[in-house]
Amino acid sequence: MSTANTMRAISQDVLGGPEVLKEVEIDRPTPGPSEVLVRVRAAGVNPTDWKHRATGGFLGQPPFVLGWDVSGVVEAVGVGVTLYEPGDEVFGMLPYPFGHGSHAEYVTASARSFAPKPAGIDHTEAGALPLVSLTAWQALVDTADLRPGQRVLIHAAAGGVGHVAVQIAKARGAYVIGTASAGKHEFLRDLGADELIDYRENDFTEAVRDVDVVLDTIGEENTFRSLRVLREGGIVVSILPMGREELYKEAAALGVRAARMLVEADHAGMRSVADLVDAGKLRATIAGTFPLADAAEAHALGDTGRTTGKLVLTVD
Repeated sequence: MSTANTMRAISQDVLGGPEVLKEVEIDRPTPGPSEVLVRVRAAGVNPTDWKHRATGGFLGQPPFVLGWDVSGVVEAVGVGVTLYEPGDEVFGMLPYPFGHGSHAEYVTASARSFAPKPAGIDHTEAGALPLVSLTAWQALVDTADLRPGQRVLIHAAAGGVGHVAVQIAKARGAYVIGTASAGKHEFLRDLGADELIDYRENDFTEAVRDVDVVLDTIGEENTFRSLRVLREGGIVVSILPMGREELYKEAAALGVRAARMLVEADHAGMRSVADLVDAGKLRATIAGTFPLADAAEAHALGDTGRTTGKLVLTVD
């Protein structure tokens, strides 16, 4: 049980499968200068969480508390904070990768890691949005400068990042093509996708041409193959930042561009996401919700790679 100075969190002592996750009691953080203390009401679970759980990723060896998505209520503010006061509802992404820790009852971060939570959605949906929305926004808008009328191909379009990217691209006035299994096509049409490719039955390099922007959420050879569907001057943006350096040489030889990006905490980006939510142009699809104590079950479902939308932990 948590106390005035402690909190519940999901931690691990070793790398491995979902079974290594356990509920622990740790010290409750206090906000430093320019920081806020947020009582977490919901926190998304993303592929980066189960990858770090299994491999350590950027974080190395445990113990650590995972989680970057946050929706909650400001509990206290540090010196110099002017954006929020206790009681404000906020949502946002902790600085990636070393600001992790949202799979807990409380978290501290820079006040500008957050934005006011849209009033029209609950904490569960708000907690599902930050990391995937900022990833899609930074890839499509900040990096690719997606414009009205352009053609965009989104790989794994029914996934966490993908289904949000479809909506952001449509809000930007783009023609949206997505890859997904046939059973997810109706879902994606409802989100606004204009054209869909069943990756199990069709090779996307033969099914589509003259694309301005490719958002690649898969990486490896998929990134290289995506170069060949771009029109001259087009760009493929991979959200997996590691890979062979030959990508850039091959892109240049084809007269196209390539970029590998890592999502960043971003106050302005979160405000843009909130504006889309308020305008009814963006929503999160929730694949499953789990109490904080059942985080291992959420990870086990995520490990299947077959979810549509987002997994979310809820915190009483």
